[in-house]
Amino acid sequence: MNLPLALLDGPVIWVVLFVVLLLFGGSKLPELARGLGKAKREFKKASDDVEDEVRNAVEEDERKKYRQKQVEDEERAAVRAKIEAEERSKRAQDGNQN
Repeated sequence: MNLPLALLDGPVIWVVLFVVLLLFGGSKLPELARGLGKAKREFKKASDDVEDEVRNAVEEDERKKYRQKQVEDEERAAVRAKIEAEERSKRAQDGNQN
């Protein structure tokens, strides 16, 4: 059963706050608020850490892809140079034979 947030209007919130005051008493409310504040800070810190980890993983993946492309380009250039050198030497040999 899901309650829509529209049910949490002004009077409902006042009733909830009154019940909390009755259950915990006036002296425990500051401690409860501090605990909620700490929990919120810890949750935000944890979510920031997860966000940083995801961002770092994506950047690492992009760096790997970029480096792989560089290596492939270097290998292609080396193969092209080798083929061109072989063709030049073949042409030179053909020229010497004629």
